[in-house]
Amino acid sequence: MDFIRRRKAVNVSQGNLVTIERLLPDTTLPLVVRPTTEMVNLMAWASRNRKLIEERLLHAGALLFRDFEVRTPYQFEQFIESLSADLLEYSYRSTPRSHVSGRIYTSTEYPADQTIPLHNEMAYSANWPMKIWFFCAIPAERGGETPIADSRRVFSRVDPEVRENFARRGVMYVRNYSARLDLSWQSVFQTSDRFEVEAFCRQSSIDFEWKGEGRLRTRQVCQATATHPRTREQVWFNQAHLFHVSSLETTVRETLLSLAGEEDLPRNAYYGDGTPIEPSVLDHIREVYRQEEVVFPWQEGDVLMLDNMLTAHGRRPFSGPRKILVGMAESFRLEKSNVR
Repeated sequence: MDFIRRRKAVNVSQGNLVTIERLLPDTTLPLVVRPTTEMVNLMAWASRNRKLIEERLLHAGALLFRDFEVRTPYQFEQFIESLSADLLEYSYRSTPRSHVSGRIYTSTEYPADQTIPLHNEMAYSANWPMKIWFFCAIPAERGGETPIADSRRVFSRVDPEVRENFARRGVMYVRNYSARLDLSWQSVFQTSDRFEVEAFCRQSSIDFEWKGEGRLRTRQVCQATATHPRTREQVWFNQAHLFHVSSLETTVRETLLSLAGEEDLPRNAYYGDGTPIEPSVLDHIREVYRQEEVVFPWQEGDVLMLDNMLTAHGRRPFSGPRKILVGMAESFRLEKSNVR
């Protein structure tokens, strides 16, 4: 049995190689998968149990693989490939990351004292990864957790009037690319060729406008809610609360507005028809996320697997060294039938 390490004979059947149970008593998010013996090879076990993993992931939305021998970016990438062959490049970026190896990247490189709000990866577009994995190479000395939340429960908790208004109108994301204030368009689109950027925008239904000094502005209207293609459940799926200028700390917001004005902010969000989103509505959405947030401490070697539509993720502030790596797979392009 290849899923048992051969350096020692172990009399164990496939059925009891791992345990799958709740990590926390009051929620199934996440389910934790642990080996029953140190001889279990995670990559080999996972490749033989894809159906089981998929079933549990669709039910819980998040699986935490803990106490397995995953120590390097290469092993992390191997594990992802044992479940999903098509690892994705991180293109059309919204946050700074560094390439590690293969198609493995660092998690968002924001200053350690900042919180990254809960969100679904690339929900600001019409094309996103269905699955995302996080690997804890070095846990922070203090803080640095990756909180998660059930997007189905977020959807159900949002005030029905707010939910239907967003679902009907969608969300417009306005971005201004400038290395001076945020990310350059070369970094976001991973190219220095304007024609490649324009082709990407046309293919993705993104309006674009070249500004002076090589700057670029884009506008895109995307979904606010969506239907999961496998479970057919409704999920809250947008980043309005994260892109909107009100998400910034007061001093940062005031500084940016004084430097650029609202029209030239690095990013902002509106209703799909271009009208402003009420701050009170965004405060309500942030409060729903706060109520649904599930937090647990990282351990070295942990691998967290999320269904990106079913589960949102974020980051808590931290101190000391911290190294969390990310891989994504299974690109999904939105069809109108998946939007409410």
